[in-house]
Amino acid sequence: MGNESFDNLLEFDGKKIYCVKGDICDSKAQAIVNAANNHLWMGGGVAGAIKARGGQVIEDEAIKRGPIEIGQAVVTTGGKLAAKYVIHAAVMGQDLRTSGEYIKSATLNSLKQAEKLRLVSIDFPALGTGVGRFPIEECGRLMLSESLLFLKSAQYVKCVGFILFDYADYMAFLGTLKGLKNII
Repeated sequence: MGNESFDNLLEFDGKKIYCVKGDICDSKAQAIVNAANNHLWMGGGVAGAIKARGGQVIEDEAIKRGPIEIGQAVVTTGGKLAAKYVIHAAVMGQDLRTSGEYIKSATLNSLKQAEKLRLVSIDFPALGTGVGRFPIEECGRLMLSESLLFLKSAQYVKCVGFILFDYADYMAFLGTLKGLKNII
């Protein structure tokens, strides 16, 4: 299977980045990422869906590890989810605002947590685009570029996915992923 086999997949050096339209709670990756606030309480959006499907234990564990700096990430169990871990990426503070720098840092620090745990696979949602209202196209560019750069030197992480619930969000990430294929 080569880069040209599937539009939603970028492969290089035995590593993969892919985009899928779907529900991150259905992910079979070893870890999924939660778009978190720095106090790690889980309200609505992605966090609410993860808590609803995975159980209250995820939020309870997260809150014990917080608060953290915006841009940092902490790990909890996956509760009842198929994913063994949830990596809580603090992409915003209590004001629920984010920035490109916060998104880049939260993405990188989530990947570092996965590498530290020696995980092979991790799936992300779009960080900061819901409550944080960050533009989806810019989010896709930042997250995909950061993931590509990280994978080039990662020892354990081999597969980074982006699970987008909304079709327009999926198409935005897919467009960026196709652009990355041209620079590999």
